[in-house]
Amino acid sequence: MGQEPSTYKVGHWKLAEKDRVDLPSDLQDFGDMPPEQFREFGTKFIGWIADYLENIEQHAVLPNVKPSDIRTMLPESPPESGETMHHILADIDKIIMSGMTHWNHPGFFAYFAITGSGPGILGELLSAAFNINGMLWKTCPASTELEQTTLDWLRQMLGLPEEFWGIIYDTASISSMHAIAAAREQLADWQIREKGLSGRSDLPRLRLYTSEHAHSSIDKAAITLGIGLEGIRKIPVDEKYQMRVDALDKAIEEDRESGWRPFCVVATVGTTSTTSIDPVAEIAEICQQEDVWLHVDAAYGGSAAVVPEMRHVLAGCERADSVVVNPHKWLFVPVDLSAFFTRKPDVLKRAFSLVPEYLRTSEDSKVENFMDYGLQLGRRFRALKLWFVLRYFGTEGIAERIRHHIKLAQEFAKWVDEHADFERMAPVPFSSVCFRAHPKNMQDQMQLNALNERLVEAVNGTGEVFLSHTKLNGDLVLRLAVGNLRTEERHVGRVWEILSEKLKRIQKHIQVDRL
Repeated sequence: MGQEPSTYKVGHWKLAEKDRVDLPSDLQDFGDMPPEQFREFGTKFIGWIADYLENIEQHAVLPNVKPSDIRTMLPESPPESGETMHHILADIDKIIMSGMTHWNHPGFFAYFAITGSGPGILGELLSAAFNINGMLWKTCPASTELEQTTLDWLRQMLGLPEEFWGIIYDTASISSMHAIAAAREQLADWQIREKGLSGRSDLPRLRLYTSEHAHSSIDKAAITLGIGLEGIRKIPVDEKYQMRVDALDKAIEEDRESGWRPFCVVATVGTTSTTSIDPVAEIAEICQQEDVWLHVDAAYGGSAAVVPEMRHVLAGCERADSVVVNPHKWLFVPVDLSAFFTRKPDVLKRAFSLVPEYLRTSEDSKVENFMDYGLQLGRRFRALKLWFVLRYFGTEGIAERIRHHIKLAQEFAKWVDEHADFERMAPVPFSSVCFRAHPKNMQDQMQLNALNERLVEAVNGTGEVFLSHTKLNGDLVLRLAVGNLRTEERHVGRVWEILSEKLKRIQKHIQVDRL
């Protein structure tokens, strides 16, 4: 038997001795990494990722670094000569890992917890390997047709009608921007595509409506599309942080009388701060009466509709003109992948289709070219990772996992409700809980805000868990969002233990300071 090649370790990487040397001589012929070297390091890399995910709890959720710490460890100039993979991989452990916030950590409860699942990661790897541009059907038929199929699967899983047509964008911010652009294009008599909006005195100003708790991306889309911040009217919410339909109806009537042109309403299923659900069915009724486009931002909450008993969260969305759901938020697909559905793909295409001669093909009349339905020309093979996830877990498997996350959040909310020094600040329709510390002997709102700010910093400072915050009616509120595949009941229990311990310690310090 031949002698095994000697090896050595750099950080967590077990590498072959031969990799100590500089670049192989065959690279002087301007080729790529040799296949045998790619195979060796690819195998090690998959092993490293598997170990990372298996042992992720050994890492602090948040890195203990200050601004510029990572940059100071990186060279100011690029290398003149190529470096070996063992040098590059060593710096993953030495530099990159020291500044990582671990979104895949089971103690990550901030923002909307997300998961890069195993099948999703493998799908992402294959997408990078294929390295296609799916701008046209001809540039990669598999990409176009898999995207059509996987989005139709997702549509069925969500319970949306067959008339909804789908396309993948990167994020909900971009999906919503395209929806608002289509709403603007629907005003065909305005000829906005040809004449634009700038400098025209023959048109009234456009008005977009959304709730006070809509995502900031709606504001950014309005800025980008020439609507402007003054063109947005924020509709007040009720005690459940849901858009008030009566206020919307009145706002549209007032604006028409004042010379504005209402053209779009954005409703939300799962707002960013509280995950509230706007009354979409009632809003849809108004939009139909007023002939304005209804877009539903269900980026977070829409995924819950995969669970049969949660299908009600999308009630009324069948009447919307467009809906966005983000599989990278709660369907275990690695960032980024946003699924956009519309009943009016012809309007969307009219807003964006522009085909120069060099992009024309003989199949154009028979196929869909996704470049016609958006701003971008280059399109990654994102459907692969969605396909991997949907096939690996299946509809029932995904539903069970989402159901488990909702159960964990409800349990946490129960602990908050039953504790004398904590209070829940909003309903819990999904798997996110808004709450704050509120000791009986403290009623001043400024003091309460300061207390909770101090509390969340102390909790996050442990490195075991990560919470985020928001403000509701001026009150600083903590948020716990359950959405990670690796989060178990013990992790939710641990964050509750830490919260209780840190609050007691802070209260003792406050009492000492008052003496």
